[in-house]
Amino acid sequence: MPKVDKNIQTFLEKWLDTSVKKYVSHMDCRQNGGLHDLIIGGVEKPLLEIVLQETEGNRTKAANILGINRNTLRKKIQDYNIKCRDKG
Repeated sequence: MPKVDKNIQTFLEKWLDTSVKKYVSHMDCRQNGGLHDLIIGGVEKPLLEIVLQETEGNRTKAANILGINRNTLRKKIQDYNIKCRDKG
């Protein structure tokens, strides 16, 4: 696992802690609130879009930065219907 800047990790953990606590406090424990899909979908799509924009649509570079396989990135682009320049 790549080393993550401690300040960024701490910020993300605090943000997630606050957000999840607010969401859970409003949920009825018997309901399926879809929290996992809500968080992953809410973070993953913009993350992919930002990295693709910064790599000028270069999917190979983007996949390397994200730490995922290029084919996985291609599928996620399709799943989220992300429009990007096609630079490989």
